[in-house]
Amino acid sequence: MGLVKEQKDIVVPGEVLAEGMDYLPGEGAYRHEQNVIAQQLGILDIKGRQLRIMPLSGKYLPKKGDTILGQVIDINIGGWRVDINSAYSAMLPLKDATTAYIPRGGDLTKYYNFGDWMVSKITNVTGQMLVDLSMKGPGLRKLDEGRIVKVGPSKVPRIIGKQGSMVSMLKQATDTKIIVGQNGICWVSGTPEGELLAIEAIRMIEKNAHVQGLTARVKEFLEEKSGKKLEERGNDHGNDHGNYNNNKYDASNDSDIEEEDRE
Repeated sequence: MGLVKEQKDIVVPGEVLAEGMDYLPGEGAYRHEQNVIAQQLGILDIKGRQLRIMPLSGKYLPKKGDTILGQVIDINIGGWRVDINSAYSAMLPLKDATTAYIPRGGDLTKYYNFGDWMVSKITNVTGQMLVDLSMKGPGLRKLDEGRIVKVGPSKVPRIIGKQGSMVSMLKQATDTKIIVGQNGICWVSGTPEGELLAIEAIRMIEKNAHVQGLTARVKEFLEEKSGKKLEERGNDHGNDHGNYNNNKYDASNDSDIEEEDRE
């Protein structure tokens, strides 16, 4: 009786994670009689007595409070329909789109047009998965220049790193501005060379998200490519795989955005 699988093991649906009542099922797991069973393909994450499965792939599931990047796909009388890299689209209503007054019947394309990318925050998700967005808040804005990079949403915490350590290192090495949305969409802006190096590093992190000691490997890669000596923030290099799924990204904490807001 006890654990059958170990921390960070890759498991498949139906696999027994633990026997007995000592462990509790978390996200992606369930109990069947005396056993805790995996409900989806992913990596086992053990937090005390709780066993949860972090998915290896899949679409983003919208959550209230998440900061995400999205693209305008439709405009109607009530606001803007936004693709958020999910099975569900989102709505940006007029009242939450801007602090400026929008006249009734006004041309909404003056604010956000078809194809525009934006940083926004999810304000509500109903039981029917109707998703509402807001552009009111620090760092929430339309994105004009730069490149869009899509990654697996489950890899986002790895790209951010503990207390933003990984994304900070990417910015330092590439001289780019980077925003990472919880929905797996990243925005990179800088010189063409800096953008390409940042994207290459992001792809490296995504591919090796399950690997121990990833921060040190990425640091070595960036130093070799950029010729810079990099500093590491936080304590991500010591045991950089243990708690990466607990990281929460908030665009209002992004130094690039805050600097632009003050300009």
